[in-house]
Amino acid sequence: MTDLNIEISIPSDKDGFCLMQCPLCGGFFKLKPQDIEAEDMIRIWCPNCGFESQNYFTEDVIELALAKTENMHTDAIFDSFNKLKRQNRNKNVSVKVNKPSHKHENPIIAGIELLDIQKYNCCQREAKIKPIVKLIGSYCPFCGVNDDGNH
Repeated sequence: MTDLNIEISIPSDKDGFCLMQCPLCGGFFKLKPQDIEAEDMIRIWCPNCGFESQNYFTEDVIELALAKTENMHTDAIFDSFNKLKRQNRNKNVSVKVNKPSHKHENPIIAGIELLDIQKYNCCQREAKIKPIVKLIGSYCPFCGVNDDGNH
């Protein structure tokens, strides 16, 4: 079987930030794509709980990726059966292949707009976080330093 690649575009909000979700605490925050993809970005810390995770995909992104994957595999199996049907034309054996239905692929929206921009002086970058987290202090998503909210 050939490698199947899935491309998913995650929309940004009017300020250029993309929604992320911590798999550990469930908290939402937003970062700019150019910051996430920067060469000096090795890890990302959750600004809410301060823990580091391997990914911060929202449930919407994960669900869309699973639906796209299932649809691509279903199409590949359907194509294989159609090819088999064309190759084995036998009067004694009849093969009927019906086009399978696809899972619905819900589009991703920028979502949650009730987040405030927090400037992190330690890394000279910005993130969008919950106002309460901004008030009590957050962790820099770029280096993990605890920002006490007094900046």
